[in-house]
Amino acid sequence: MMMKKSGGDDGGLLYTCLGVLCCVLVLSVIAVVSIRFSVSGSPFPSSVSSVNSATVTIVELQKKVIAATVANPNPSRAIASDLSFYRNPSFSPIPRKSTVVRKDDKIEEGLARARAAIRKAAGVGNLSMNPGGIYRNAGAFYQSYKEMERKLKVYVYEDGDFILVHNGPCKDIYASEGRFISEMEYGNNKFRTRDPHSAHVYFMPFSVAWMVKFLYVPLSYNLAPLKQYVSDYVRLISTKYPFWNRTHGADHFMLSCHDWAPVASKGNDFLYNTSIRVLCNANSSEGFNPQKDVSLPEIYLYNGVVSPKLQSPPPANISRPYLGFFAGGLHGHIRETLFDHWKEKDSHLRVYQQLPKNMDYPSEMLRSKFCLCPSGYEVASPRVIEAIYAECVPVMLSDHYVFPFSDVLNWEAFSLQVNISDIPRLKDILLAVPDDKYMKLKEGMRAVRKHFELNRPVRRFDMFHMILHSIWLRRLNLRL
Repeated sequence: MMMKKSGGDDGGLLYTCLGVLCCVLVLSVIAVVSIRFSVSGSPFPSSVSSVNSATVTIVELQKKVIAATVANPNPSRAIASDLSFYRNPSFSPIPRKSTVVRKDDKIEEGLARARAAIRKAAGVGNLSMNPGGIYRNAGAFYQSYKEMERKLKVYVYEDGDFILVHNGPCKDIYASEGRFISEMEYGNNKFRTRDPHSAHVYFMPFSVAWMVKFLYVPLSYNLAPLKQYVSDYVRLISTKYPFWNRTHGADHFMLSCHDWAPVASKGNDFLYNTSIRVLCNANSSEGFNPQKDVSLPEIYLYNGVVSPKLQSPPPANISRPYLGFFAGGLHGHIRETLFDHWKEKDSHLRVYQQLPKNMDYPSEMLRSKFCLCPSGYEVASPRVIEAIYAECVPVMLSDHYVFPFSDVLNWEAFSLQVNISDIPRLKDILLAVPDDKYMKLKEGMRAVRKHFELNRPVRRFDMFHMILHSIWLRRLNLRL
């Protein structure tokens, strides 16, 4: 009995010691967790606390980016200068995995090699690479184009209802918009990728032209529905995917040929200030930034095709009896100045507000040496590309218009630029162009035409590829 009792006391003592040890361990864990709370917050934050924290950070970053955009002529570089903001995973509704980071690094390494190859090629070139002198740097352009063909991958967001998204007008004045969307969505091109983690840029395929058609109330002058739709679209993709929030849209692009596209893009501050906007209305006085935005050629496809008369212009040695030609409505102050001085006042420099019934526009362009291309209410005009097709030297009469593909193309090799203040002297200016210069301008137009053609199926160096190349150049300037 004594031994049994003694054994029971030893067991109680053992259990007591174990209990004390457990208490010490529990208190130690609590102390460690308390330290982690005090240093970095909850080690397992709830989704609510994460969202609230991210929201505060995003608001702060938005103020920083807008301020940097105002102060810096290249908003893409202004954003890319602070990597710590992008690498913070709290910006992404979907956390980024290590495999994604490795893919990002691989993409950036490829872009770095492309930049180096382009810089090396910039010092190499010959006359055969630059017919008519149409390129600013032929060696750099051809190398950049080859790098684009090898590397560029575009992810097209699949969200959004058909008609307003994934579609666009493929004929008439906004054809540039619809044809690009159609090619990216349904064409047999090698640039589209279904893997968003492998993409260099992300395309938001909404159509501003169709927004105007289906959302705008005629004569209301209320463009708020366009901005609201764009705002909702950006909110959708930035909530569903992590890619917008990595750079706040700096590697995303929209494309539109409608005059109101710049206004629609104001639906989101980052879209307006940091994303790549491919626009026909490329007016530098209204927010178009050529360092990050792309000037889109405006092409009028009558019933979906170029006028048959412009598809095969006459040989270069065929005489053109008229010095210059223009016909168009009284839209904007530049045309008002043009009409004040030249409307139906000269038989060789023929300017009409209303084209006579016995004349058609393509035929008159083919019979003229110079085709006047004054801006209307907006800076772009389909007459510029039609003049190139007709080999009628474009005479650019515009303020603040960023010419399409001007980061690559030397517009002085195939067009004339005349100051608005010189419109009263326009005839003297055109007559003063020497014959040899005029023939070189025609040579330049023949060489550059392929870059402004819309083909089905697409061909190398055509307009579809030149648009992508301009986007590629902007992506090369953005380092994540």
